[in-house]
Amino acid sequence: MDRYARWNALLEMLTDSGRVTVEEAAERLDVSQATIRRDFDQLAQQQMITRTRGGAVANGVSYDLPLRYKTAKHSAEKQRIGAAAAALVSPGTVVGLNGGTTSTEVARALAVRPDLNTSAEGAQLTVVTNALNIANELLVRSRMKVVVAGGVVRPKSFELVGPLGGALLREVTLDVALLGVDAIDPQLGAAAHHEGEAAMNNLMVARAKRVVIIADSSKLGGHAFARICPVDRVETLVTDSGANPEVVEAFRAAGVSVICA
Repeated sequence: MDRYARWNALLEMLTDSGRVTVEEAAERLDVSQATIRRDFDQLAQQQMITRTRGGAVANGVSYDLPLRYKTAKHSAEKQRIGAAAAALVSPGTVVGLNGGTTSTEVARALAVRPDLNTSAEGAQLTVVTNALNIANELLVRSRMKVVVAGGVVRPKSFELVGPLGGALLREVTLDVALLGVDAIDPQLGAAAHHEGEAAMNNLMVARAKRVVIIADSSKLGGHAFARICPVDRVETLVTDSGANPEVVEAFRAAGVSVICA
């Protein structure tokens, strides 16, 4: 287990229990207590946790871990979802893409499709995003046209939020919006933990002809603070094969096409 995967596991332990000792963490992760002490010290320096004598306690990380610590969670499922969602994109279209780990996998899958890269006729795909890491993924891996919405950066997700980005989004039209979410429910719709991210995502929904939600099965049937859009605005849900069949059927009954990757 590498350092970031270990940090992610430690933060999840703290999210679940609120307090973890060095001995308990070392036993569960099968590493030395010295390694756990170093991990706790480094996480405390980044203000992710509060160090205590013999362990650590949660420090406001229960619902919004920084993106770089989330990458190991459900990674295989997110890669499959990313590939399935990217397959829904046609050359020559304009795609909206928000931030998050699942959206990052979509960007990577889009970037390696040769039919979506620049040809003699010009850009074969235009991506409009409010996430700095998504823009970087596409710029370094492809020659697509990338449009970045402005705003204030949220360090935990690398997303730009606020009225500056909203002004740009109101002036564009998207063929399809591919949106990662914190939760989606057949009755409550799609939602995010942060109201600024939800507002930007809602603008993408408003400017899109089609809305595709990309979410691993752990997000299905859940709820979050700020609504992005109602379920009747969602055309397709791309999730993984671990999704509860009853929840999948509830989405289909609500008129949503569901793809289980």
